[in-house]
Amino acid sequence: MRRPPVNREKVTIAVVAKQAGVSKGLVSFALNDRPGVAAETRARILQVATELGWKPSLRARSLSTQRSFALGFVIARNPDVLASDPFFTSFIAGVESILTDQGRTLVLSVVPDEAREVKTYRSLVADGRVDGVFLSDLRHNDPRIPLLSELGLPAVTLGRPDGDSPFPAVSVDDSPGITASVAHLVTLGHRRIAHVAGNSALLHGSRRREAFAAALRDAGLPEGQTVETDFSMADGSDATRRLLTQDRPPTAIVFANDPMAIAGLGVAHELGIRVPEDLSITGYDDIDFSRYVYPPLTTVSAAPMVWGRAAATTLLALMENGTADDVDLPAARLVIRGSTAPPLNPW
Repeated sequence: MRRPPVNREKVTIAVVAKQAGVSKGLVSFALNDRPGVAAETRARILQVATELGWKPSLRARSLSTQRSFALGFVIARNPDVLASDPFFTSFIAGVESILTDQGRTLVLSVVPDEAREVKTYRSLVADGRVDGVFLSDLRHNDPRIPLLSELGLPAVTLGRPDGDSPFPAVSVDDSPGITASVAHLVTLGHRRIAHVAGNSALLHGSRRREAFAAALRDAGLPEGQTVETDFSMADGSDATRRLLTQDRPPTAIVFANDPMAIAGLGVAHELGIRVPEDLSITGYDDIDFSRYVYPPLTTVSAAPMVWGRAAATTLLALMENGTADDVDLPAARLVIRGSTAPPLNPW
């Protein structure tokens, strides 16, 4: 029998119930896949809902299931630093590509310091705004892990913590990419190699620094200069200027991320230092515009969009099943472009 036309913008559970000849409660049970509905009745309700173009109300689902259908991402960094690092943009795009199909949203909070970060987590839980969170920029003995356990908030760590954690980790090993960068420069003939490092309070900052030092030792070279930064382009620029205005500047610099490497490239141009003839430069992350600078940047590809998709999939599985396995993504790999070449004067 042909059913009368219905305004699709006003299709509610009540409308579906009326068309299917059942109660609103039965429709709710059927649409939320709850027990207590006969198979034939469930099939009829789903068919009617499909024909009417019914779509679930996120607000109604939140009230009935006590879920927010949102995931949280709290980042404690200076907004200016964050704005200059496209890694997070690509990571978030990967997350959103999964959440969109699941009818969920991402709540992003950028806070200035760790104290505000703790308050933000407590507020998100108290207000019921998120069902789970992504934990990035892991720190040594990270205090956020016991905090989230105390709050009962499901989480996925981006990287493997250095202590006990009840949460699954989605990781990309930093070390092989830095090791490959140093090995590439050594093979080209470089002997004075410096490192513009990130914040050593962050696990990935200290891991990349340790990998750099180990790679030099393995190559039989003396300890290279290391300048610590906050991962920002401004700090990367300052560190590069300090290194290149010495009496014996390095012939190659390994940067802990691409924005700093690109800033360093600009400093070299400004000082009249040719890249790669006088100075070789490597980055880390392989952000999109690293291939469009001049010369194109030799860098390490960490595939942030893939990381985002894997993290979102893992967090959704954790919330659905109460458990999820760790995920080890392929190790970051070196991408050789035009910013590296044999040195004119290795020593």
